[in-house]
Amino acid sequence: MRRRGGTADGRAVSAVSALSAASAVLAAVCVTAVLPGQAGAAQPAAGRAEAAAGASGGYVFADGIQQIRGAATTSESPRLDAGGTYRDAIKGGAKLIYRLDLDAKTNAYVSAVAVPKPGSKVGSSDSLKVALQDRNGFDCSANETRFGAAEFPRPVAAYAHRTMNRDRSSCQEAGRYYVVIERGSRATSTPEAWDLEIRHQLEPRLKTEGPTAAPENWPSASPPAAAGEPRERAGGASFHDATGLSEGEWTDRIEPGQSLFYRVPVNWGQQLFAGADLGNTSGRGFVGSALAVTLYNPMQGVVSSSDSVTYDGKQKSADLDPMPPVKYENRFDSGSSFVNTRFAGWYYLRVSLSPKVGEEFGKKPYGLTLRVSLEGTPQAAPAYDGPAGIFAVTEADEDAAANGQSGPEAAKSGTMKLVGAASIGAGAVLVLGLGAWTLLARRRAARSAVAAPDEGPTQYGPPTAW
Repeated sequence: MRRRGGTADGRAVSAVSALSAASAVLAAVCVTAVLPGQAGAAQPAAGRAEAAAGASGGYVFADGIQQIRGAATTSESPRLDAGGTYRDAIKGGAKLIYRLDLDAKTNAYVSAVAVPKPGSKVGSSDSLKVALQDRNGFDCSANETRFGAAEFPRPVAAYAHRTMNRDRSSCQEAGRYYVVIERGSRATSTPEAWDLEIRHQLEPRLKTEGPTAAPENWPSASPPAAAGEPRERAGGASFHDATGLSEGEWTDRIEPGQSLFYRVPVNWGQQLFAGADLGNTSGRGFVGSALAVTLYNPMQGVVSSSDSVTYDGKQKSADLDPMPPVKYENRFDSGSSFVNTRFAGWYYLRVSLSPKVGEEFGKKPYGLTLRVSLEGTPQAAPAYDGPAGIFAVTEADEDAAANGQSGPEAAKSGTMKLVGAASIGAGAVLVLGLGAWTLLARRRAARSAVAAPDEGPTQYGPPTAW
């Protein structure tokens, strides 16, 4: 049955209008997909850390972090899963135990970040120790970090590992292992619990064994200062949201009692040279160990640190010791600087300013400059028997460093690129479909006009399925 309606030209216009509207929607979708990527760009140096943490000195824990409670005994210890990030708390003088189930093929790592409350009291010998033990209580490895001369609260980290080594007999078998996290605390220190951020990661074995001796000779002379003007880049408030840095000089502002975090991708065969400068200010005073700068590897193991910078209102500089080139065989050396540059990935800089600077010179932001240089041509990754995971540097990592993106920002940017590509693909299908519908409507309208000119053309709606 035919129904009277408008003219064929009117229906064609309606179809074209629908097509135009759909195109406008498509354009809006594409713009929306592209814009979030711009949000990953570095914010002004007014302090992304404050925005993320909510207050100066705050620490931002990882997204999706799982609450866990370490036990006092191995028989009651909870399990840490590979790839997991956990949150706990540890009181002064306490020891917490967790368990791992490991195979006989992969290297295993566990790290802990301790976060004392701002305003609490810590001493030079206060410490965080992380050990990984076998069933007989033997330490596969253990590392301890102390507050040292910079006696003010700030996030500190340590890690432990089970390394597969054909020349060793202990800690090589599959089975249960235990992670022991211990807090050393003086009687005069604040006994209040420190928050803990705990990570567990696996590194695949090699397909074939390679060298087991670290290089004896490597360049240690600092490279010349980077050319060009310093650029602004606001630091993050934790390892989780550390700001990406590439080579060059970067400026920021830091407040007394605050810790800022940055990250640099260091590939196989590369060396990282880094330092920090604290700007001058008005007033008179003296603060010993005012600036604490520490370089961490991808598993939060300490590579190098400096905490002896005194501040009298004049500009001061802190240079970290040169790190060896990143090589797989570094893990077989006895020196900590070699052992802790055993893999490629994101290396982290934590810069902390003593709250006493605020007492002496005023509670205000102070100028901070980061100097970053990478030496050495990136080399091929070792022949891992599986995905390297966080122990690698990708093109996306290089882009994130250049754009000043944190981990969450880079992940969001990558997701939106995929969404944008999918939106464009879906939009193309929509446009083609509407074009076909328009052409079909015109042809049917023309045929109807010839068949029954006095009744008007037949009206057709869009097909129910494409």
